[in-house]
Formats: sequence, structure tokens, C-alpha cells
Amino acid sequence: MASFRDLLVYYRNYKAIAIISIAASSIFEIVDLIVPYAIGQILNVLSNQQIDKPLQILIDRVGNITNLAEGKPLSLGVILGIIFLVTVVRAPIQPWIGAWFHWEIALRSRRDHTRRAIAKILTLPLEFYDENNPGRIAGRLARGISNHTWTYPEIAGQLIPKLMRVLGIFVVILLIEKWIAIAFLISFIFILGFSMKNLRFLIHQEEILDRYQENTESRTSEIITNIKTVKAFATEANELKRQRQRLEREYKIVIHRIHKGYVKLATWERTIIQFCVFAILLLTLISTLRGEISLGHFITTLTVSSMAYSELEPIAQLAEVFARRYASMIRFHEFMQLPVGKDAGSIALKQLSSNSYKFTGKIELSGVSFGYDSKRLVLREIDLVVEPYQTVALVGRSGSGKSTLVKLFFRYFDPLSGRIFIDGQDITTLDITRYRQRLAIVHQEVDIFNGTVLDNLMYGNPKVSFEQVEKACHIAKVDEFIHDLPNSYYTIVGERGVRLSGGQRQRLGIARALIVDPDILVFDEATSSLDYESERSIQLAMRSILGTRTTIIIAHRLSTIREADKIVVLDSGRIVEVGSHDELLSQQGIYHRLHSLQETGAGCDILPH
Repeated sequence: MASFRDLLVYYRNYKAIAIISIAASSIFEIVDLIVPYAIGQILNVLSNQQIDKPLQILIDRVGNITNLAEGKPLSLGVILGIIFLVTVVRAPIQPWIGAWFHWEIALRSRRDHTRRAIAKILTLPLEFYDENNPGRIAGRLARGISNHTWTYPEIAGQLIPKLMRVLGIFVVILLIEKWIAIAFLISFIFILGFSMKNLRFLIHQEEILDRYQENTESRTSEIITNIKTVKAFATEANELKRQRQRLEREYKIVIHRIHKGYVKLATWERTIIQFCVFAILLLTLISTLRGEISLGHFITTLTVSSMAYSELEPIAQLAEVFARRYASMIRFHEFMQLPVGKDAGSIALKQLSSNSYKFTGKIELSGVSFGYDSKRLVLREIDLVVEPYQTVALVGRSGSGKSTLVKLFFRYFDPLSGRIFIDGQDITTLDITRYRQRLAIVHQEVDIFNGTVLDNLMYGNPKVSFEQVEKACHIAKVDEFIHDLPNSYYTIVGERGVRLSGGQRQRLGIARALIVDPDILVFDEATSSLDYESERSIQLAMRSILGTRTTIIIAHRLSTIREADKIVVLDSGRIVEVGSHDELLSQQGIYHRLHSLQETGAGCDILPH
């Protein structure tokens, strides 16, 4: 669970410069108090009243050094010199010591933590992305990092220095009249305590609002992603209605709970502050009339106390801004504290080199069982051997465990029991990144990045030569359409490859897998969503690959796997039949029935028990 401490740790890499810059800004705020003090002393000089002893000593020393006669001109000159130093001379220095470093720390931290957030995205387990869509994740990270960036300069550059100024004012008043200083301190503690108590309630409301906003952004992201489905089913009005309801809920929380709470808090604060200002005026006036303090001290006390109370409103506003941002910043840290997935590969940059694994492609599964819920197994006691360069097909109805088996092989999950070996080595003992670099998969829906065709082809192996790219494209039949694209290999394919057909994306996926030159290649229902012509092209591409490496094919359409060396039939998470196409047909079992159904056109996703 994230806490306030995590907000501070966000900037820990710049701790030293942060302390120095905050201290400098605080000193500048305290130095500002010299001006009203000096004005009060000028008033004493003009009214022939005694000035403070430390200042008189300074004037005497200046007179001795300059050989100037004592009197009003010398006293006024020294005091004006002090004012000149703390105003004019300070002016060009303060922005570089304060504002420059406050923003540099904030912007550097944004860079660092955006990097960390991306690393976290890359290392979270797959199940996290099954429960959270891109809009929800991106929204949480964007708000958290943005609010951290804007908050630091306000807290470090304004709030803390202003609080230090208030402390400095207390010291000034204490030196003049301790009872007024005590009354001043009590009033400040009361006002700040009252504000903090109310802000805690408002922060809780902000947390509720942040979750609502996250849900709204999540649904908006889904609408954008699935806009074709929305339009196809003519549900635009329903989606708009649902989003309006969400926005209305957010609005009511903002207006009736949060904004109203801040306005009520500001009303009470302003009323109390004005009462305290009047009380300090009254106490100071009484002390002056009694002769306890001079006229200059009266002006100084009244001026600095007014300065202090005038700081309360911006302090309160900064506290309000912090409260509004607190929830999103905390939720960012909750995201960053999520545990790394067991399937996480290394995020250190590694090149394919001589220390990479090289496998013959022999796979052995021994007693493998797995379930996303340990009480409901998806795979049960799977024993299977795949020889090097062999082509093995996995068939079975939806939910039989085919894709889950591949996920285990890629180490997205680890088996609950049993082990998986490659070339006799338990895959859990291998470096997961170097291991996966020797595998490649072509999914039913090939993921395409917004960029050029060449960018997508070289995604898994950026160092590949263009000749190797062309060779892979020839095998995968990409060369049949690549030159019909506007800019050939340099054509921009659009978000998720929208400018390519399904068959083109599949062939692009096959070529991309081949460019990695994997020892084991997996086709996960690579033709199930294609038309006959596209399927035929993919089958020809796959046929040219068979025998060149170990190949695993998951397929519903049995026409895709006729030439497989071994066909494995799964049912309810168990292997029920193993053999070649002809052998399984001769057994008159489940595979035979499935084949008959497809041959008669009765369906391709029905596997009777």
C-alpha cells in the first residue's frame, strides 16, 4: 500500500540539490522580512526614536570606516543600502537558485519515473492486462507522473519557503513582544490544524473521484479500440448515454462534495484569518500606547504579521492543489509497487550474440498440470515429446488447453506440477530472455505496430540484413503484395496495421518470426480467421517452413495440419490421441469425428466427447 512517504521517495535521486534549493528559497523568503523591519527603523530615525542596538552598531562601524559623521543621513544611508542588497541585488540571483532547480528536479524525475513506469509495464504478468485495458493503465500513469511534476515546484518552491517565512515572522515578533508572538503562533496552529482536518476528508473524496475518472477513461479507450463494433451494432447512443452517466456521477462528486468542501473551508479560513489580523492589530496598538514598543516596532509588527496572515491563503490554496493531486499520485505508486510477473523477461538491452542459447528443438513435457485457478485445472498430466525439426499439431475444441500449453512453453506461466524440458534442460532454469529469443510465434491476430512494414519485420531482430528480410518475405509470401503497397517496405501500416488485410498481416507475422531465425516456431491458429485464398497463401508459406525447425501448430481447420509429423488431440486438458493424419483417421476416434464434421461442413469448432 502506497503512503505519503512514497511521494517523497519519488525525488530521492536529487535529495542533495533539493535540500539546497529549498533551503535557498526559504532563506530568500526570510530575507524579505528585512524590508519591513528596515522601514520600521527608518520611521524611528525620522521620528527621532532610538533604533535597535545591532543596527546602531552596524551604522557606527560604517561611519568609522568611511569617516562619515553620525546622524540621520548616515543612518538612512546604511538602512537604504541594506534594502538595496536584499531587493535589487538579490533579484537576478533568486530565479537560478530557486526556480531553476525546482523545475530541473521535477523534469528529471518525470524522465526517470516515466522510464520506470515503462519498465513496470513490460514486466507485469499477463493476467494484469487481462483485467486492465490500455486506457485505464495509461490514464493512471499519465495523471500520476504529471501531478508529481507540477506539484514539486509548488511544494518545494512555494509552500515550504512560505512556511519558513511564517516561522521567521514569528521569530521577529518574538524579539519585539513575546505575548503578541505567542498569540500569533497559537492562531496559526489553530488555522493549519483546522485546514488539515478538513483536507483529509476531501482527499478521501478525491480518491473516489480518481477511480471514477479511471473507469471513464477506460471505457473511452474501449470505445476507440472497438469503434467498428460500436458502429456495426449502432450502439453509439447507448455508449454516449453510459458515458454521460459516468460524467454526471463525477460532476456531482466534484460539485456537491469536493468543490463545495473547498469553498466552505476557504470561507472559514478567511473569516478566522481576518479575525486574527484584527486581534494582532489590537494587541500591537495596546503595547504601543503603553510605551512597551516603539512606533517603528509597531509598524514592523503590524506589517510582518499581515504578511504572515496573507501567506495563509496561498498556503491553503497550495494545500488544496496538493489534496486534489494526492490520490492520483498515490495510485501511481500503488501501480509501481505491483509485483513483477514470473513471466517477466530482462529489460536490460541485450544483443543476440555468441552467448545466446542454441537449441536442436527437442521438447519434452513430463506430467505437466496447470490451471489459472489451482482448483480448476486446464491441463492435466500432459506427457509429450517433440523431436528436433518435427512438426507437431495440437487440435481440440475451444477450452481444451491448446493455447494454454503454448503459454506454458513460452513461460508466461509456470506449471503447477510437472516440468518442461528443451534439449534436456528444464526451461525454468534458463534465462527467460535468452530462452525466448530462440522462440517465435505467429498468433491468430498478429500484433502490428504503427510504423513502416520494414519496422515491423525487423521488430524481433533489428540487426538483420535487408537480404535476410527479403528472403524471409519470399518464404512467407510477403513478396506477393509488398510491391503493391504505396512505398513498398517503407509503407506506413497505421495503428494496429489497419491498412493491411488480415492475410497480409498474417504473412507479415510469419516473415517477422522467420527473421528471428528461431529454433522453435509456433503457429497459434494462424489461419482460422482468414478467407480461403488468404488461408491457402498462409498454408503454402507454412509448408515451405516445415522441416527447417521444430514447428508447433495449433489449428481448428484440419486442412492446415495434414502434413504434420504428429497430431496431438486434446480434450478437457488431457491428451486423448496422438498420431499422424492417416493414423488418427484409421483409429475412428475423436479426430476422425472432427474431420468428418469439417468435411461435411457441419462446423470446425465442435469436438464431441
